[in-house]
Amino acid sequence: MTLTTIELEEKKTGKQLYNYQREAINKIFKRFEEAPNDYHLLFQLPTGGGKTVIFSELVRQYLKHHKSKVLILTHRIELCKQTCSMLSDFGVVNKVIDSKANLDDHQDYSCYVAMVETLNNRLNDNKLDISDIGLVIIDEAHYNSFTKLLKFFHNSFILGVTATPLSSNIQLPMTDNYEELIIGESIETLIKNKFLARAKTYSYNVGLTSLVVGVNGDYTVKSSDDLYSNSDMLNKLVQAYEERSKGKKTLIFNNGINTSINVFEAFKMAGYSIMHLDNTATKREREFILRWFKKTPNAILTSVSILTTGFDEPTVDTIILNRATRSLTLYYQMIGRGSRILKDKTSFNVIDLGNNFHRFGMWGANLNWQKIFKSPNYYLDNLINDEELESNFRYEMPKELREKFSKTDDVSFNIKKAYTDAIQSGESSKVVLSRSIEQHARICTENSEDVYDALILAKEIGDDIDHRIQQYLKCICKSTNSFTDWLKEDYRQKLRAYLLANFDAIFEEINGYPPED
Repeated sequence: MTLTTIELEEKKTGKQLYNYQREAINKIFKRFEEAPNDYHLLFQLPTGGGKTVIFSELVRQYLKHHKSKVLILTHRIELCKQTCSMLSDFGVVNKVIDSKANLDDHQDYSCYVAMVETLNNRLNDNKLDISDIGLVIIDEAHYNSFTKLLKFFHNSFILGVTATPLSSNIQLPMTDNYEELIIGESIETLIKNKFLARAKTYSYNVGLTSLVVGVNGDYTVKSSDDLYSNSDMLNKLVQAYEERSKGKKTLIFNNGINTSINVFEAFKMAGYSIMHLDNTATKREREFILRWFKKTPNAILTSVSILTTGFDEPTVDTIILNRATRSLTLYYQMIGRGSRILKDKTSFNVIDLGNNFHRFGMWGANLNWQKIFKSPNYYLDNLINDEELESNFRYEMPKELREKFSKTDDVSFNIKKAYTDAIQSGESSKVVLSRSIEQHARICTENSEDVYDALILAKEIGDDIDHRIQQYLKCICKSTNSFTDWLKEDYRQKLRAYLLANFDAIFEEINGYPPED
């Protein structure tokens, strides 16, 4: 009887397998039967789909029908512990190879779980016999720390598992190490069948042109800290939380420790219950913070990437991306932290403060993983850059501010179109800002009883003014900091002067009668 036709047995221990998990195991076993012993196979399944469940059952079945041993590799201690526990639930006796492990009895085990660096050191020191390893499973296979170990397993079947078959290093594509990709169930199907919660997405436009791309292909921590630690961005973050997630358990992802600490201070000052976690925390501190986060209904936890893998907290209601990333993998990992279902949880909020939705599309949208796996450079080269993203932005007033302009149907002004029209008519580009000021003055007047009300409204539309200035600067291709600051201040002064000089006339034109004295 071959593994391709075998009926996977019901277990009295561990978790019940779902149909899609069984189908995935059958597909993988089929490749065991057909492919060479040293074949490299990659399996993709979304975060929350049960990758550890699948490969734990796979290990159980493999050991039952083969005399060879199994090695499972992880890159984080949390994943190592979770894997060890899950294997035990499936009745697989396993040994963890960590820095403190005694290897004198390793021959008594048929399954090992190891951290990458620890195993690499043990193998280089010839302290572990791996001649009888028939199957190597690599968890979170998109991380490139695993590639250094492949040289030790020339005769082993390699199975990599990941939610995103796109390498964390653009210089080392996964096609260099894997010969085939098997696609598991999609996010949309898992949501439809109530295995994952649906994401409700809210995007706040953020100017990212100050960010610098580092050698790893993503934005540098320094440039991210500079942008996300300024008072405007911190205020925008708190405002977004208050609009979309106030009172809900919220997990905030940042790109730098300084940003996360500033986020902590901003929320603390606003009176909210929040803690900060980064990789400098001790084991005891980490456990205390995560225990607090789990037990506190309205908890806010601000962190720096450390919780993107190996962290499952189904009670999370909101994920805030307080950072931009050019990594599709990281984007999916961060949002996936909120997708775990609970009895009364069928959806969760995602607040994007990094234009990530615009760059990658909505979480769960259909992606051609096979094409991304086979042609990663084509995918990466065609990502929308920050200038393109921002050129398509349309400023939207926050809900509370928009209510103050309730008498106006459309408060927007298209700077790009106004600029194109002006140039085609042979006019100076300066008329664009003059017309923008006139439109701002009109909507402020339309929603005011007197000039003093209008001047107050003019002060409250600072974000809209700044957005229009940025759009204008892109049109004229001039963007020095000093010129930008001067232009923003000059605009505000001219708007105020225009209102003082023209309020009565605008008011009467709109209402058909002059304002009361």
